[in-house]
Amino acid sequence: MKKEQDMTSGPIGRQILMFALPLMFGNVFQLLYNTVDSIVVGNFVGTQALAAVGSTSMITNLAIFFFNGFSTGAGVVISNAYGAEDWKRLHTAVETAVTTTFICCALFTFLGIRSVNFMLRLMDTPDDVFDQAAVYLVIYFAGVSGLLLYNMGSAILRAVGDSRRPLILLIITSIANIFLDLQFVLQFGLGIAGVAYATIIAQGISAAAVMFLLTVEKGEFRFVWKDIQINRAEFGNIMKIGLPTGIQSVITSFSNVFVQGYINYFGSTIMASWSCYNKVDSFIFLPVQSMAMAATTFVGQNNGAKKIDRVNKGTKVSVYMSLVLTLATSAVIWIVAPQTIELFTDDPAVVTSGAMFVRMNCFFLLPNDVNHVLAGCLRGRGDSIGPMVIMLIGFVAVRQTYLFFITRFVMNTAQVVGFGYPVGWMATCTMEVLYFLKHWKRREAAAA
Repeated sequence: MKKEQDMTSGPIGRQILMFALPLMFGNVFQLLYNTVDSIVVGNFVGTQALAAVGSTSMITNLAIFFFNGFSTGAGVVISNAYGAEDWKRLHTAVETAVTTTFICCALFTFLGIRSVNFMLRLMDTPDDVFDQAAVYLVIYFAGVSGLLLYNMGSAILRAVGDSRRPLILLIITSIANIFLDLQFVLQFGLGIAGVAYATIIAQGISAAAVMFLLTVEKGEFRFVWKDIQINRAEFGNIMKIGLPTGIQSVITSFSNVFVQGYINYFGSTIMASWSCYNKVDSFIFLPVQSMAMAATTFVGQNNGAKKIDRVNKGTKVSVYMSLVLTLATSAVIWIVAPQTIELFTDDPAVVTSGAMFVRMNCFFLLPNDVNHVLAGCLRGRGDSIGPMVIMLIGFVAVRQTYLFFITRFVMNTAQVVGFGYPVGWMATCTMEVLYFLKHWKRREAAAA
């Protein structure tokens, strides 16, 4: 049975939705890695440990998001080659992407471990959280290769329309992560180090599995060890899309390190609340993430096949579906906000503040839908510079300007700091829509 999916013909809405749903479920299980860590330490270790795990996500995202930019670039190049049925280019792109990932594994491990103390000090991490956060990060970066290899392998599979097998792997390894978390914390008493070990072991299993799938694959996107190479032309094509995407993600994440610094000012209780909010927010954001990834693959394949009409229709469908899904998810989460925070902790102060953050921001994810889905469509068309510039202005410049002036000249409360996220989302949405409409008209005129 053919596992990859050709999206250059057939019903557009159904194709995008059926491709996005496994991505959505897969993203749920990928989020479970860090979320389960937070639940276990919040319930069985303590509030400081919960704050420590939460504060580390801003640092780990710097490395992960940069690499995900590279894997996005690889996915666009591979999906274009697949749509154009250029099998030689497809194989070369796969070999180049995987070989470069091996190099990134070594670099990210070394640089990640070396930068732990610097990054924690940069965020003004409180003393009662610092040591535990440092332990978690050192272990995490020691095993970051598993995450990088899995993300690249799954990006290759998604590029050819296979979103089911990455989902199956994530389900298996997420269950393993939960089991290992409980064993290492409850049975062996390893505390925050235990959840870090559980995460890297589970990620290592997923990496080994996805590499096995790519090496035994019968299709043209199979990874062949004897053909290992970095083709200059394909590396350049991947970086043309991936580098701007990675830079945008890194600078945005680095900006969020400073947001975390503003949060840290209020102490470990608010830090823990913000950590819980970010976990809940990540789940609300899943439809956006999944639709953006599906849209990138759909647009990439059809752009490679020169089917611009399907590209345009697929873009509209992706935006509409993501808005509907996020609206429904946000409505449910708004109602049960306190109960979702209670999954992580029974500290009443943390639950109250965490629910406040959730309810204040959840519906503002709707403009963020538009940001990410349109950006995904633009990258599928080969344009990653525009989305990069727009998101850097909105997510970084506007957000940091707001936080600087509001906290110094108006008021400095956890609420106004937390609202910095929606301020950036709304500014970015306005710019993204204007840019996309101009870009869309230009592409339609060129195709006419």
